[in-house]
Amino acid sequence: MEWTSIYCFRGLIILSLTSLLALTYYMGMGASYEEDTFHKIMMESMVRMDRDMQNAPMTGDPDHDFAAMMVPHHQGAIDMAKAELLYGRDPVLRRLAQEIITTQNSEIQLMQQQLAKYQRRRESKIARHRAL
Repeated sequence: MEWTSIYCFRGLIILSLTSLLALTYYMGMGASYEEDTFHKIMMESMVRMDRDMQNAPMTGDPDHDFAAMMVPHHQGAIDMAKAELLYGRDPVLRRLAQEIITTQNSEIQLMQQQLAKYQRRRESKIARHRAL
């Protein structure tokens, strides 16, 4: 129950900060359509990432829980990197965005494989327990 409270509190803080960031942004004058669209994509990516991290299934196993939370975190970074490729102009940051997409996609695949392995182990333990 304690972890649930921590995640709820963390979610409220992040939601508050995200709302404050959006309000601060929109109080600025003369944002172009491109800036507005980029900002919207970034905000949606952060909100989706935070929601998916909060909803990641926790088991109490640090390895499992790390991977379960990092998958949506990496996906959020990929979504933001795609926005940089759509709207960014700096060649260094565009190259970094492409590298983020490539490396974090492969890391997501690795973490999903590990999560599937942990799931098979859990199912095997349950089956052995039922057989007793």
